[in-house]
Amino acid sequence: MSENLRAAIIQDDVTSQILMLGWMDEEALALTKSTGLVHFFSRSRQTLWKKGETSGNTMHVIEIIADCDDDALVVRVSADGPACHDGSTSCFTPWLWRRILQREQAGDESSYVVRQLNAGVGANAQKVGEEATEVVVAALSESDERLVSEAADLWFHLLLTLRARGLDPAAIENELRARVKD
Repeated sequence: MSENLRAAIIQDDVTSQILMLGWMDEEALALTKSTGLVHFFSRSRQTLWKKGETSGNTMHVIEIIADCDDDALVVRVSADGPACHDGSTSCFTPWLWRRILQREQAGDESSYVVRQLNAGVGANAQKVGEEATEVVVAALSESDERLVSEAADLWFHLLLTLRARGLDPAAIENELRARVKD
């Protein structure tokens, strides 16, 4: 194992979203600084690697900040694509979104997720409308448990609609952040 590994927390420069965690030794840090592209040391493969060397999803360094003990880094970046190998913007993706991506990648036609995604945006948007109506009804006249159940259905189908359009839920969070007035 390489000596003196530092945790490198990769953060989007615009949204401040944490994208991933990697490990850097001195050589990976030097390459990152000299090339302007993020490099890591792979603990499992025991080798250096450039983020995006196979996927094309490189990360351009904006700023590198060391913590007070100089044993961890925050690397602010501009990313050329998703940070996670599963296609998510961030490796710290909520469970449900990760599950949708996994089902999609598996491509099993018996999966509801796969069938809905194959049905297209229109079918998913229609389902969002149906589920939204059920949320309203539950909110006005049904139990808390029923409201939670219907809200879960709405959330799930909204995520499927985003995926059908090729969008990541991080776009919603970014939009909401942009609306915040200090």
